[in-house]
Amino acid sequence: MTREFPKTHLLAAGGLGLAVSVMLLLSPSSDVEANRISIPLQIKEASLNEAKEPSTAGQNFPEDSMQASSSPQLPESDEDTLAQWDSFEVKKGDTLSTLFKKAGFNDGFMYQVIAGHKRNKQLANIYPGETLAFLRNSNDELTQIRLQRNQLDSLVVSRGEDGKFTSEEVSIEPEVQLAYAEGEIDSSLFLAGQKAGLKQSMIMELANIFGWDIDFILDIRDGDKFNLVYEELYIDGNKIGEGKIIAATFNNQGRELKAVLYKDKKGDENYFTPEGHSMRKAFLRTPIDFARISSHFNLRRKHPVLHTIRAHKGTDYAAGRGTPIKATGDGKVIHAGRKGGYGKAVVIQHGQKISTLYAHMSKYARGVRTGSRVKQGQIIGYVGSTGLASGPHLHYEFKVNGVQKNSVKVKLPQANPISKNEMAEFKKQTNLYLSQLDTLSQSYRLASN
Repeated sequence: MTREFPKTHLLAAGGLGLAVSVMLLLSPSSDVEANRISIPLQIKEASLNEAKEPSTAGQNFPEDSMQASSSPQLPESDEDTLAQWDSFEVKKGDTLSTLFKKAGFNDGFMYQVIAGHKRNKQLANIYPGETLAFLRNSNDELTQIRLQRNQLDSLVVSRGEDGKFTSEEVSIEPEVQLAYAEGEIDSSLFLAGQKAGLKQSMIMELANIFGWDIDFILDIRDGDKFNLVYEELYIDGNKIGEGKIIAATFNNQGRELKAVLYKDKKGDENYFTPEGHSMRKAFLRTPIDFARISSHFNLRRKHPVLHTIRAHKGTDYAAGRGTPIKATGDGKVIHAGRKGGYGKAVVIQHGQKISTLYAHMSKYARGVRTGSRVKQGQIIGYVGSTGLASGPHLHYEFKVNGVQKNSVKVKLPQANPISKNEMAEFKKQTNLYLSQLDTLSQSYRLASN
């Protein structure tokens, strides 16, 4: 269920009464577990490192909440009023040459455009779903080309007075509104998230934030609850998608975990607890999203293929063939190839003491080879059944000083917390987000009752 609210303020403190008054005018939901609220909040941004504060403008303000800057418009030609764009959607099999021909230009002219500037070669990097548009003036001369990558990013190639074409990359800064959602799990996080009006990508982001503390395969129980404040992105009043989660709470088996987004002085964004401890650990708890554990770490397990008692010094995740496998930590690939009964396997070294192994892959991800470096969460391969495997699954091992440990239970080291000299800025920036999360949560509950 989605509720759109009138354009009004929500001050971090003292705004609860106003929010409740508005909500009480609406009929309460009969399904508290399925809820999403979108509320435009106008927030000014003074600088990169300054906390976003609610605006004190009147109620009838434009929907430009949390807008970082005015949205730059695509460069316009003087002939725009005399001619129209000829647009072509890039389809599978299309090349730059075929699209130029559709627009009425030959290969010789295409090469002339590309040779105008080194950045113009980016025109050749086209993908299905993008749009290539050509603008002619009143004399039927090409004056501009626009390659629309997505709703926000484009490459614009313009003819100069000397007749040469030069290009520039144009990005539109979307307007940002804050939205609130909450849910209660009765079967799975995915279903609860969908009931709350969240898209799959947002549910995955929520799981990734808390994935270092919660095993979403083993730890989830009926009755677990979550709520979050996140960004919705708009262009000219039209919603184009979702942005980042600003703050979130997850109640799992009676324990409450809370996370808030923080942008540091370098512009890097990460999630922390309200006390400044990183939500991010040095390792992910699981290498596959929402896969079922089919075989636990067990030193007395009977091997399903050899039918003998053989120690199982890893964790098996049952998943469909081709399911992406993620590196659980930053490191260097010290093996990418066949490895006996492991089949196609990848071994990653993480510093001096820890290594991880990923076995029975169907194939490796592009660029993953012995000697390459990978980042935490990077896809390194895909589930298969190579080697001694009875079916498609991932065999995952976590080693400390060469000794296999139970990856489900091993204590994972944390990333660095907020430093003392940055704590004041951290509190200033994140207290607003946490207050908005708490206020919206209380407002919804009062309105629902």
